[in-house]
Amino acid sequence: MKIFLSLILLLFSNYAFSYTSEILVVKNSDLTQGNIQMKLKIGETLKSDVLEDFGAPNITTRDGSGFEVWTYQRSSQLFEQKKDDQGFWLLLFSNNNTKNKSSSSSKMTTIIMKFDENDKLYDYRSRTSNF
Repeated sequence: MKIFLSLILLLFSNYAFSYTSEILVVKNSDLTQGNIQMKLKIGETLKSDVLEDFGAPNITTRDGSGFEVWTYQRSSQLFEQKKDDQGFWLLLFSNNNTKNKSSSSSKMTTIIMKFDENDKLYDYRSRTSNF
């Protein structure tokens, strides 16, 4: 009988210590460094192109030289929830020791664009921060 119980416990030991992870990414836009470099061409890209590619800017102003300045700031978050599950069979023979762990990280992309009097891109700067 002890051998039979030992074999059953051995069979379910792989299941008893299962580990699952669920990842959720929340992305607000396609404003990434790759898209910025691919889509923005100084002297060629028009305001209408920028609006089509990235949507409306967060802030619009004018600098001291009279150039129109558009500022974009977009974020994305990564949430990961890990569940350390002791499994059904182990729960029958011990107390409930289920542990939940979660982590998150964020990325912030900022881009500042200047447009000339013909609504063409004059200059831009971008930065990405991870935290």
